[in-house]
Amino acid sequence: MAILKFRVYFEEDETIYRDVVMRHTQSFLELHETILKSYEFDSKHKATFYRSNDHWQRGKEITLEVYEDHDYQAPPLSMVETAVGSEIRDPNQRFIYLYDFNKNWTFLIELINVSKEENPRITYPSVSRVEGIAPSQYGTKGLLGDKFADIEEKYDLTNVGDGYGEKDAEGEDMDTSESETPEEEDL
Repeated sequence: MAILKFRVYFEEDETIYRDVVMRHTQSFLELHETILKSYEFDSKHKATFYRSNDHWQRGKEITLEVYEDHDYQAPPLSMVETAVGSEIRDPNQRFIYLYDFNKNWTFLIELINVSKEENPRITYPSVSRVEGIAPSQYGTKGLLGDKFADIEEKYDLTNVGDGYGEKDAEGEDMDTSESETPEEEDL
């Protein structure tokens, strides 16, 4: 059984990509689900694949479902019923994956390897390599992700000053939190 390895690039930044391995008999629906999972996207929106050429021109469409508001050049294939291997026409086959027709998330998919041997330790389809930080599907995503709120709360980052402490003439840190007044006994 042939194992196909695809590189799935985020269209806007080719340094962000995921490598996906799958059996040639697996469906485009499984590829669709694997891509979404690898980029941490939900599966709430419309999606479609296009078979492509070396110039990234859109060809035959393989869609999640037939959308009434979509203008088709020819009747599309179904992701559920179409095996990925059946749409491979050359050793460097390319596909374009479009997700969420309002936001137009576009991914460029390129076949980078074909192997005859299955790895018994891998459940196919699988993500074999992750490069770059995935774009945030809704809004912004920082390097810390959800953990930032915990850090911000723990260390109260809302009242951070300009980052400079005060020093006295000898270079010692000054405690500015309390005013120093001499005790009456010392007078």
